[in-house]
Amino acid sequence: MKQLHLWLKGKIFSVVDFFYPPFKKYIPQQTFRYAVCGGANMCLSLALYPLLYHFVFKKTLFSLPFITFTPHVASLFAVSLITLPIGFYLSMFVVFPGSHLRRRVQFARYFLITICNVFLNYILLKLFVDVLHWYATPSYYLTVAIVVTFTYLTQRHFTFRQQNSGQI
Repeated sequence: MKQLHLWLKGKIFSVVDFFYPPFKKYIPQQTFRYAVCGGANMCLSLALYPLLYHFVFKKTLFSLPFITFTPHVASLFAVSLITLPIGFYLSMFVVFPGSHLRRRVQFARYFLITICNVFLNYILLKLFVDVLHWYATPSYYLTVAIVVTFTYLTQRHFTFRQQNSGQI
């Protein structure tokens, strides 16, 4: 398993860093890595959301024994469950590998920020879909765009804080 991790980490670094040179003058490498890894995870969520919304939850209410979800909220939660471990892995090993914090502290903080993001997405989705009556998929895309800056700043300065965090 460790060899798979090392191989995967090496491949991700080589692909991401291959595209970095044209951006070297404009942004630090860590910010570029965050943009690429976060962007890839965001693209995954943007692709999964409509698939889940239209084909899994089929635009109908999703009921559990103790609560019923609207399809746009159920899709949001399902996407979050999928992208949480992927995003944490990429952030911990590719974007912020120099963090001095223990993994369980990083994960707890990452999970906390993810919960905040899901809550913020939930509030925005409820506003856009249920109050403003916008379509669910474009509303989800807009909420993702709003949350991206908050996520980067909190992950950079809270979750994966480094001893010398001079570059942003």
